[in-house]
Amino acid sequence: MRLNLLVIRTQNPEALKSQYELLGMNFEYHKHEKGPYHYACETNGFVFEIYPFTKSMKEADASLRLGFDIKNLFQTIEILKNTNWQILSEVQETPWGPKAIVQDLDGRKVELKNHIL
Repeated sequence: MRLNLLVIRTQNPEALKSQYELLGMNFEYHKHEKGPYHYACETNGFVFEIYPFTKSMKEADASLRLGFDIKNLFQTIEILKNTNWQILSEVQETPWGPKAIVQDLDGRKVELKNHIL
């Protein structure tokens, strides 16, 4: 089994898209049939989408924890320090390699690891 789609919802899709672009993601703005406009990033068969809240939503699901392998982990963390990302854990060595934990505007924890080819 392999995850191929992840959708998160937010009150401010544009701001969240800008945050995730700092991790190296490139988004397209589009919609499917009668659905809402949203941002989508597709990489290696995985689609990550940022949708606006549904009418019944009051807040984002901040209990969701995400994890991404990114290029240049150390450099990215230095860049994120001067943005609206919250650094929860600086880069630390783990049995799975270096990782850091950051938090997005909606309170989701995001684990970042070095991309290994």
